[in-house]
Amino acid sequence: MTMFPNLLAPIRVNGQDLPNRVMMGSMHTGLEAHPDGPKRLAAFYGARAKAGAALIITGGWSPNIEGRISKEPVCFQGPELVPGHRIVTDAVHEEGGRILLQLVHGGRYAFHEIPVAPSPIKSPISRTIPVEMTDAIIRQTIDQFESAAALSVEAGYDGVEIMGSEGYLISQFLSAGTNKRDDEWGGPLENRARFVLEILIRARAALGADKILMYRLSALELVDGGLNADEIIWLARETEKIGVDILDTGIGWHEVQVPTIAAAAPRAAFTGHVRRIKEAVSIPVIATNRINTPDIAEAVLARGDADMVSLARPFLADAEFVAKAKAGTPEKVNVCIACNQACLDHYFSHQVSSCLVNPRACFETEIEINPVTNARRIAVVGSGPGGMSVAATLAERGHQVTLFEASNRIGGQFNLARMIPGKEEFNETLRYFKNRLEEFSVDIKYSTRAGVADLVGFDDVVIATGIIPRSKIIPGDDYSSVASYVDILSGKREAGKKVIVVGAGGIGFDVAIYLSYGGDKSHLDPDAFAAHWGVGQEPVRSFSDRDITMLQRSPGSMGKRLGKTTGWVHRAELAHAGVRQLSGVTYKNIDDAGLHIEIDGEGKILSADTIIICAGQESENSLFHQLQEKGITAHLIGGAKEAGELDAERAFDQGVRLGASL
Repeated sequence: MTMFPNLLAPIRVNGQDLPNRVMMGSMHTGLEAHPDGPKRLAAFYGARAKAGAALIITGGWSPNIEGRISKEPVCFQGPELVPGHRIVTDAVHEEGGRILLQLVHGGRYAFHEIPVAPSPIKSPISRTIPVEMTDAIIRQTIDQFESAAALSVEAGYDGVEIMGSEGYLISQFLSAGTNKRDDEWGGPLENRARFVLEILIRARAALGADKILMYRLSALELVDGGLNADEIIWLARETEKIGVDILDTGIGWHEVQVPTIAAAAPRAAFTGHVRRIKEAVSIPVIATNRINTPDIAEAVLARGDADMVSLARPFLADAEFVAKAKAGTPEKVNVCIACNQACLDHYFSHQVSSCLVNPRACFETEIEINPVTNARRIAVVGSGPGGMSVAATLAERGHQVTLFEASNRIGGQFNLARMIPGKEEFNETLRYFKNRLEEFSVDIKYSTRAGVADLVGFDDVVIATGIIPRSKIIPGDDYSSVASYVDILSGKREAGKKVIVVGAGGIGFDVAIYLSYGGDKSHLDPDAFAAHWGVGQEPVRSFSDRDITMLQRSPGSMGKRLGKTTGWVHRAELAHAGVRQLSGVTYKNIDDAGLHIEIDGEGKILSADTIIICAGQESENSLFHQLQEKGITAHLIGGAKEAGELDAERAFDQGVRLGASL
């Protein structure tokens, strides 16, 4: 009997039998406009189809040039594009999968010079005021959606998903807050919905009877002027009437100041809103957002919240999510930690998306994990992100790997990161690598600080010893009141009531959030999360009673270098917690009176029970240099190679690439 009877149960959609209830949701990968995009997308989607994803949704393609989300011409507007798409659809079909083309129009969310929208109202996350669409442009756009749907059939897709949620053009027409028109496309909801309903009618006709027409609507809008719960139900029923086969769901608009996909949101936090839609229609409904393990997905379906689950980033983290669930080995799933660092942050930085915990995602044609012909004895020193990934990759390929770890557990400073509220998912990464190292028989030498003598005789040595906090930052930083972030997050030291955090990079923010929460874990509960962020109610927040002040040397606001798509969450949390922030600070010295600083030319003394230093790191690579002196060749990766802000993404990537090449 399967461990996941609901998740792995078949489902029928418009006459097509899907083998399970797992859909790979749409993600913008940055490969859509890449020179070798079709080949790489074929490998990317093909791997996930082979491993059991029942249905795959592509990244968003616009029906016209105005609707593209970024400057890259990711629009499906001509037959010359069909052959490239055929490479992708053929690859998926060869592996037994099905794939739908997502059609999305950015509207005022478009990051280029010619955004258009129902009304000329600028988005809070955009630079440009959109041009108001004329009646002729609206009708032309509907025609272009129809044409793109027809082209999808030629390209071999099994249907299309029309993107109508998260604040894109269709949402902008539906919302009274962004649609101020007084013609037939504005005013009452029936008029505001005319645009999307006409698109769906046309798409249904263009696809023919046997293709899947999916519509993605918001289950919860979270914006002023957005659809309320009853209006969402009305819209869902209207789409069913005109021939939509299945409803996908989204949560919030991209401009919403509530975490909806970041790790700050609990797992499956919003599926109750999806259930209301499911109960109102007879076609299948899909739940999404922070469903990242087979157990969570099974629970969502078992509760009756949805008929299927959509996993987007979890399929970046592990292409074999479904196969591992089917095999009854969920502990082997490499779980998405919802960090956004290598996926969404990359996309919005005009890079190809990937995954922090799985650097092969979207790079399948570049990073190949092949069995070795001549196995070697390889030593890896350090089991942080770089060490874990290189050791696991080497062992998977067939090398005999010994992993030296100075502490009594793997993970390095990942063990500190997992203590931060909102980063509890990091535990899953440590669990995954522990299982993987055991599966491939890596010999782990715990509590062993390897020296040169321990490494003589190995065919290769990899140094992944990471970083150490920079010392001697401020004169007097050896006072008893001073602690490093390692001391605090490891539990070696307990911070007092009045705290100064020196440094406002990622580590400084993490420490301040850790202290603000004071050990409270209620944010992991969906109801407590909703209360904390004011979802459907006035916010009810609870923080520790610590008095916290953050300092940084550079002038200006803090947190500018935090993640593009998650940094706002951390900045908001510290604002909610009342953490003071002082920028443009010159550190003078520490003594019994406290921390002496200068700001705006004026000297100040800040008293504190605890002064926590979060101001930089240094590479721990002394062993590497010792090996070089002895004529022993070694490879250097991760923080040991390059210090700076803790960068697990770089360490994982370097580990996998080196492991694939040795």
